[in-house]
Amino acid sequence: MAGSEFNDREQLLLARYFTNVDRPVFALRNLPDVVKGALFSRYSRTEKSLRRVLLDEFIGQPDSGFTELEIAEELSFSDDMVATRRAEEFYERVLVGYGDDSVAELAGAHVAVELTSILAAKAIEDSRIGISPLEKSTRYVRFDRPGLDGKYLFYRGEELAHPDYEKAANALFETYSRLVEPVTLAIRERYPHENGETDRAWKSSTRAKALDLLRGLLPAGSLTNLGLFGNGRAFEYLITKMAAHELLESQKLASQLQNELSVVIPAFVRRALDDRCGLPSVDRIKRVRSATAALARRGSVLPTKPTVRLVDYDKDAVRKVVAAALFPHSTLGWEQQAADPALVLAALLKDRANRRQRVPRALEHATYTFEIVANFGAYRDLHRHRMLTQDRQYLGADLGYDLPPMIVELGQEKAFASAIEAAGNAHRGLDRDLGPALAQYIVPLAYHVRWYFRANLREVYHLCELRTTPQGHPDYRLVAQEMYRRVQEVHPQLTEYADFVDLGPGDELERRGAERKLDEKLSALDRGVR
Repeated sequence: MAGSEFNDREQLLLARYFTNVDRPVFALRNLPDVVKGALFSRYSRTEKSLRRVLLDEFIGQPDSGFTELEIAEELSFSDDMVATRRAEEFYERVLVGYGDDSVAELAGAHVAVELTSILAAKAIEDSRIGISPLEKSTRYVRFDRPGLDGKYLFYRGEELAHPDYEKAANALFETYSRLVEPVTLAIRERYPHENGETDRAWKSSTRAKALDLLRGLLPAGSLTNLGLFGNGRAFEYLITKMAAHELLESQKLASQLQNELSVVIPAFVRRALDDRCGLPSVDRIKRVRSATAALARRGSVLPTKPTVRLVDYDKDAVRKVVAAALFPHSTLGWEQQAADPALVLAALLKDRANRRQRVPRALEHATYTFEIVANFGAYRDLHRHRMLTQDRQYLGADLGYDLPPMIVELGQEKAFASAIEAAGNAHRGLDRDLGPALAQYIVPLAYHVRWYFRANLREVYHLCELRTTPQGHPDYRLVAQEMYRRVQEVHPQLTEYADFVDLGPGDELERRGAERKLDEKLSALDRGVR
């Protein structure tokens, strides 16, 4: 039994750092991330139990300040008693001495990135694996609150010193700010209180609708806030990639991220910008970008309606999905896996009670490539799906923009369109004088952008079921619905069980139902119901 491994004093000490000291399954607590990661790394190279490794190799070390286990009896614990420096030295030996990068995934950090542009936020969030981002919402937060200097919050880097930029950005924010209250009031007149609806839920859902309608006015240079959690390996690559980015803002963020992460997980980010690994990688990323850009074809483009095109798919997908489903249960090789597809797909996919019951990984053997044109606001939402391959073209004004139908119905079309088109004109001047990368900062989220998704069928199920829910924003709902329809056209058998894709019109007041459910949950909590 695990508990017999430790004497009474050791058990008292270990109780500070583990959820139990006598059972084979336990969680770690009250330890620095670097120590937790080092513990697991060392764990894979020793016969000792994890608790014993902590006692023998990380507590009572000279750099911890504590050398006697009797301190446990004082019940006055400090994380400083754990040898953090020893953990860092362990990582240094493994990462540099052995080149085992995988150990850098065993510890991580939380980072806040504030007052950064939506464009730079997208560059950070483009990291797919190992980084979990959460960004300020345009649905729940007004973006017209001024900063400490009284100015609207949009990026004002020295590289954007252009006579048209600040003027156009201010005009967009002024229009946004001027329209928030009248649009909110008009929506509340259209959607009055309903029986049983709380004032909180009604105000929240109507304000969310107003902000959804107006988010297209926000320029891509609008400042946002990000919360990030990531492992050391992911942060190392993120810093390197950001240092090679074409936006100066992103390059500065790379240095800032490394500075702050060096305080909490220094062993993981030390190589991100060093002369041996990091900077050569930065140079190569820049060379590849320059070389491929020189080979790419360019031409004039015309305004385009939102579209979803299926440009490539696996014509042998059904057979591959069937083979993958049967393979783990068979004694035969891949080529010998065969059965009636209808029976196999029914066995795999029928009787799902809700979209949270994930479809099996056999569906990952069917792949699809979509080319999408939609407004940048919709791209911003769909970009969060990271278990797929996606990339976009420069955000510009040539593909046209979306004018929300309700803005027209509420009589605010002229003000909305005038501000959007003025920013489009400013973009053309910035594009000419500063280039397409920097010109993106002034482009409002209402303008269209072209990008591609390459996704397997499992992710198509997840994305389309999640992003077609009635409370979703109508812009990304349209994209998700069209993605599903394109797959359905070529593989009706494989989409037959996508029961939670909603192809209906959606809710006119998208958040009303969700806010009511939230009230019910809050009420249950108040009553002590679990």
